[in-house]
Parts: sequence; C-alpha cells; structure tokens
Amino acid sequence: MRLENKLAVITAAASGMGRAGVELFLREGARVVAVDLNAEALADLAATVSAGDGRLATVVADLGTEEGARNSIHEAAGKLGGIDILWAHAGMPGPGPIEGLDMAHYQKAMSLNVTSAILGAAEAVGYMRKRQGGSIVFTSSISGLVGSMFSPIYSMAKFGIVGLGKSLAQSFAADGVRVNVVCPGLADTPMKTGFTGRGGNAAQAAENEKRLLSTVPMGRLARPEEVAHAVLWLASDDASFVTGVALPVDGGYTCR
Repeated sequence: MRLENKLAVITAAASGMGRAGVELFLREGARVVAVDLNAEALADLAATVSAGDGRLATVVADLGTEEGARNSIHEAAGKLGGIDILWAHAGMPGPGPIEGLDMAHYQKAMSLNVTSAILGAAEAVGYMRKRQGGSIVFTSSISGLVGSMFSPIYSMAKFGIVGLGKSLAQSFAADGVRVNVVCPGLADTPMKTGFTGRGGNAAQAAENEKRLLSTVPMGRLARPEEVAHAVLWLASDDASFVTGVALPVDGGYTCR
C-alpha cells in the first residue's frame, strides 16, 4: 500500500474529488482527517466510508476564515498525532465578469481559493518537520495554467496557487517536505455547475459544457477518482524526487 501508516489531511473532503481522495487514501493504508464546512456531508462520509477501524476522523471548519483555516490543521494533527500529507483542496468558482464586481464575493473566493491554502501549508509544515518530511499538494486548475476568459478571478487565484507551490517547493526542500500542485480540468463534481452554469439557465449550462468539452482532446469530463489518483502519486513516496510540479489532469486540454 502506497500510504501505509501515513497521516493525511484532506480539505474540502466531503464531496467530489476530495471525497474520492479520502476513499483512495484509506484504501492505500493512510489514516485520514477529512475537513469540510458541511457537517452533514462529513457525517455521511464517515458513515459510508469508515471501516470502523478508527482510521478516518472528521473536522468541521470554515476554511474561508483565518481561524478556520489555521485551527483545522491543528485539530486534525491532534486527531492523527501528526501530519505527513496535506491535500489543500478547498476552492470555489467565485465571480464571473469583473464589471460590477461584488467585492464581498471576490474576497470570499480569494480567501477560500488562496488564503486557506497558504495558511494550511503554514500550519502543517511544522508538523511535517517534526516527522522529518512530508508532502503538500495544492489543488489549482487548468485555469491556473491557461487564462480563463469566463472566470478571470478564479483563474487569477489558481495561477497564484501554482506560483505558491513552486515557491514553497524551494523553501521547504531542505526540510524534506515536497510541495506539488494538481491542475484538474472540468470534472464531474458538484462544483461543475459553478462554471458551466454561468448564464443562468439550463440550456446555457448545457451549451457551456458542450463548448468546454470540445476543447478537450479526450472529449469528456474528468472523474473525481482520476484526480485523486494523481494526488495519491504526488503525495506518496513513489514521487519522492518530485517537487515544484504543476500536474495537469485534463484529458489533453493544456497540450494543445
């Protein structure tokens, strides 16, 4: 098993890619703390996924706040007895056009997409140093590699996550802590409609999805577990000499 006896924290873990990651990491032998704002979804995750062996715990936290982002890491470390792996996955689509920008919506998006990742890494790295190494994986997006004309705020945030990962990979290398970034394409998750739904009606959403898929050589959405498997590799010792990488999981979108 790739993660046997590893101590892993996954944020935004109650649905989509994060939930797929929890399931996969558990199968690969890790002990996992799943962090999410949605207490009901976390309870469902625990009831559905847990084998009753104590290897899965949950933390309810609002990662869009400084207190929630920082304290969730310490609470998770307390439940695990340390941290080897952090998958900082929390994010949201945020505003669309910048004309008439709702600054409250903007600040919320930046807090969740960027600040939560910075604070999570800042608090987790100390635990990793105590264990003489570790792995941080940030979730960016293809919109962090190629600018999005429809989601410029999201794209800006996700470009920032790529830069953060590359910078921290250098800062933390001497501590044996690797830092990498996964960049999913459009995926079949609950957040999908936050992007395809721009325009406000079902017909427009269907047209947006069709247009987006026409740019993907493999011609389909990513499955959550496909992204989770990429993160598993980055987080595991199989990638022991890999740091500072922004890995697209996008069906060929960024190779054009």
